[in-house]
Amino acid sequence: MNRILVTGGAGFIGSHLCERLLAEGNEVICLDNFFTGRKENLNGLVHDHRFELLRHDVTEPILLEVDQIYNLACPASPVDYQLNPVKTVKTNVMGTINMLGLAKRVRARILQASTSEVYGDPLVHPQTEDYWGNVNTIGLRSCYDEGKRVAETLMMDYHRQNHVDIRIVRIFNTYGERMLENDGRVVSNFIVQALRGDELTIYGDGTQTLSFCYVSDLVDGLIRLMNAEADDIHLPVNIGNPGEFTMNELAEEVAKATGKTIRLKNMPLPEDDPKQRKPNIEKARRLLGWEPKVPLAEGLKKTVEYFAKRVGSSATAN
Repeated sequence: MNRILVTGGAGFIGSHLCERLLAEGNEVICLDNFFTGRKENLNGLVHDHRFELLRHDVTEPILLEVDQIYNLACPASPVDYQLNPVKTVKTNVMGTINMLGLAKRVRARILQASTSEVYGDPLVHPQTEDYWGNVNTIGLRSCYDEGKRVAETLMMDYHRQNHVDIRIVRIFNTYGERMLENDGRVVSNFIVQALRGDELTIYGDGTQTLSFCYVSDLVDGLIRLMNAEADDIHLPVNIGNPGEFTMNELAEEVAKATGKTIRLKNMPLPEDDPKQRKPNIEKARRLLGWEPKVPLAEGLKKTVEYFAKRVGSSATAN
């Protein structure tokens, strides 16, 4: 049994991770400042004597005795991370420094939740871990993109200089229950709009592509990476679903999952929005024996059921 710290543990991905770690018999400390995390995400965990919830901001130091650290703390949707871009940078940089300092002091293994956004608007397709990216350093999204890139730099420097045992995961678009309904991500946007009978907002002409990984598959990848051993295990690893969908195709899948007739509304593409996003997951297959199992239609059905309850709709998934 490990004593595990999950920063951002009350968030969408973090809460699923806490749940899985407890189910595997670990002690879990969830740390969150509740900027985007929600206490209700942890309702099923708070009465477990192996679970502890701390209200704390990772930009402030903290000393805990733990064996492993999953550093997920950071708003991950453009709506949230652009709301306070300076805070976003501080969370990525100062928060990562604080968690690395903790890992160094107590000799814990630490996993940094990085992002496919480090690839920017990629000129290479699909994206492999050795691609350095095409990122605008001064754009609206750079507080997140560059913040995560600096976090990766810090992880590698602490590993080289202080021999901290690190893992870096580059997370591609993930969806599922407990997403915020107003977070601006395309899956939650489309589902909520469809359930409410609104037009689905498509930015650009709808031909840009993304890849969508269901949250249970992602959590499985995170845990496998944290516990894997290999010579190059400290280098970044892509975790995502290589199935690629245009925004127009995603809208059709949401229509099927909600049982709704949908109407589309096209809007201008936001600044620096990527045109293509698809992970190459050969490294994850080789090092972790991991690949996603949940197809988009199945994951969307579960996600629609969750959102139907939250938005007060009578809609049910097919």
